[in-house]
Amino acid sequence: MRNRTKVTEFILLGLSSWPAMQPVIFGIVLAMYLVAFIGNALLIIVAHSDIKLQTPMYFLLSQLSFIDIFLTTITVPQMLVHTLSIDRTISYNRCMVQLFFFMTVGSMEGHLLAAMAYDRYVAICDPLRYSSIVSRLLCLRITLTSWVVVTLNSLLYSVLVTRLTFCDNQVTHFFCDITPLLQLSCTRPIVNEMLIFTEGVAVVLSPFFFILASYARIGIAIARLHSVAALRKALSTCSSHILVVLLLYGSVIRMYLRPSSSYDLNQDRQVAIFYTVVTPMLNPLIYSLRNQEVKGAMKRMGKKLCNSRKFRPGSQLNGKWQQIT
Repeated sequence: MRNRTKVTEFILLGLSSWPAMQPVIFGIVLAMYLVAFIGNALLIIVAHSDIKLQTPMYFLLSQLSFIDIFLTTITVPQMLVHTLSIDRTISYNRCMVQLFFFMTVGSMEGHLLAAMAYDRYVAICDPLRYSSIVSRLLCLRITLTSWVVVTLNSLLYSVLVTRLTFCDNQVTHFFCDITPLLQLSCTRPIVNEMLIFTEGVAVVLSPFFFILASYARIGIAIARLHSVAALRKALSTCSSHILVVLLLYGSVIRMYLRPSSSYDLNQDRQVAIFYTVVTPMLNPLIYSLRNQEVKGAMKRMGKKLCNSRKFRPGSQLNGKWQQIT
């Protein structure tokens, strides 16, 4: 056994190793981060301020927007600083904390999408009992339970990573993710890989299978009606949610559910930008552009803001002064 020194900090190599690309990456990622932050914050404000959106579905949607803001904030600001900086180090403790929060929030997004799929299932397959089955209290209980599950799951992963011995401290990524950290282990992390393909599949993919089952039941219910109008209504109700699910799980399955021997870290860090920045940026756009209720709420909020400006004391005095002059 050769001598090993304990790693006290890691060096994040970033999204690209080309120095000439760093300003371009900084500008593009910063623009996407601002769009994601503002879009999700606006969706949260609309969902909580408009009376017509005080429903379980939009409560879950506001929680999803909160998750997207949290997810991007965990990784992107640090990445932006490192992009234009020579020093790209992160302490060992900060790296483990970032790993824990990223895994917690990332897993929570799938559970929220599963809860939203159940909401759509009840709304389409049992609309007369919707208000009695799906309530705000039920959504709150589902959300809190999901937080407990994903927190314990992420804590288990983080503890196992801290027990690894690292032979290098250069992380081929722009944040501390479990995949590149496992690659730095001096020995193959068999326990961690077994955990990913057993408990990890159960926690991460069980919401995905639940979503598939929900939409299968919805498809069967619509097929029995033999109605084109019912099919169009179901598609308009579920299309935004289906698109968000495909964006999230397409990249997650591509990244994590494979053995470490097949990892390509240069490609993986480029794929990671998709589910850490691009998907959170697209979520509010998908729900606002494809949802008439959200668009209507935004128009009403815009009218309220315009009316409040018109009736300010200063604006009234200015109007009178203009009439006098």
